Amino acid sequence: MQKITKPELLLPAGSLEVLKTAVRYGADAVYLGGRAFSLRAKAKNFSYDEMAEGIKYSHDRGVKVYVTANILAHESDLDEAERYFSELKELSPDAILIADPGLFDIEQKVCPEIPVHISTQANNCNHMTFAFWRRLGATRVVCARELSLSEIRQIREELDDGMQIECFVHGAMCISYSGRCLLSAYMTGRSANLGECTHPCRWKYAVSEEKRPGQFFPVKENDRGTFIFNSKDLCMIEHIPELTGAGIASFKIEGRMKTALYVATVARTYRRAIDDYFTDPKLYENNLEWYRSEIGKCTYRQFTTGFYFGRPDEDAQIYDNSTYVVDSVFLGIIEEVLPDGRIKITQKNKFCTGDTIEIMKADGRNIVTAVKKIESLDGVSQESAPHACQPLYITVDEAGAEAGDLMRMDPAPGKKERQ
Repeated sequence: MQKITKPELLLPAGSLEVLKTAVRYGADAVYLGGRAFSLRAKAKNFSYDEMAEGIKYSHDRGVKVYVTANILAHESDLDEAERYFSELKELSPDAILIADPGLFDIEQKVCPEIPVHISTQANNCNHMTFAFWRRLGATRVVCARELSLSEIRQIREELDDGMQIECFVHGAMCISYSGRCLLSAYMTGRSANLGECTHPCRWKYAVSEEKRPGQFFPVKENDRGTFIFNSKDLCMIEHIPELTGAGIASFKIEGRMKTALYVATVARTYRRAIDDYFTDPKLYENNLEWYRSEIGKCTYRQFTTGFYFGRPDEDAQIYDNSTYVVDSVFLGIIEEVLPDGRIKITQKNKFCTGDTIEIMKADGRNIVTAVKKIESLDGVSQESAPHACQPLYITVDEAGAEAGDLMRMDPAPGKKERQ
């Protein structure tokens, strides 16, 4: 029986700002994509210089960086892949995430000193698949989303200690097997397997009969709606003991398209849950209500435990809409606290003087305070901050803010959901 060890908390980073937020709020490692070969081409992603800065920032704080190169490559991608891996060789990330055997071979030729992690896109469902990648030199494999905890435990028992298991524990679920989807490519010409998914699983569908053009018949299931592919989001915050007991080395959070608020909220909550459990399982149990409350303070589509406890049933889908639940509005990241107490931020969403806001601390505290004053950088007072990305000074009635803290507030009535 393998000794249970504290798992790595692995957070997504779609931009340099989000990477720094993930590190500040508790990540042990972050994963990010470059401008090519990443399965989130619509994310901002990282230029060479940004990746270099992100790796240095993380390494200076003891945090690892994994770079995704997990597309399913076409013939035209291969020459470019060799050039890209040469760039990564110079940057020295802690691992490269790969799904395609051809890209694996190129990586082993160009930069074999960088460890390889095998992406969930490779459909990793049994211990022989894990052992196959181990023989080729991979050090970690990401489980297919379709595996149960029982299956993961069985796989762990068959592997040597040098092979790590990584699993998604939180975030959006893909309707297609191990994330391999053809819907987007077929319907829009943008391939999910090349990082360009348009998320047709979230669309509303109807049936059309060829001899009655223009007539559309609703697709319904017990009159609950027509969003037939729309999965709830995965959330395993209440199941840290089961996850660690299965021998999972890395808890992965989905979300390279997400905001800094989402990443900070999820990172901070899972960080505390993991630390509490390894301090004392009773402490973890006593704090479950706090985890549940905090994890909901970012956008999500209701929650499910996915395949971990058996095959999902009809309750794992959302049939009546494709909206997110929004329990907090992201106001900005504190860039500087001036000697006179004013806070400098670049505003993300509208707020007004008199509003009650929260300042999120990385240690789990939330400072609840009121906005007393809003000023432009040239000192002109304003009653509200309606312009996105406007740099501002604000004054609040509670002390304790620091650079790097996030600011959020409750949404206005009727704004708890959005498309």
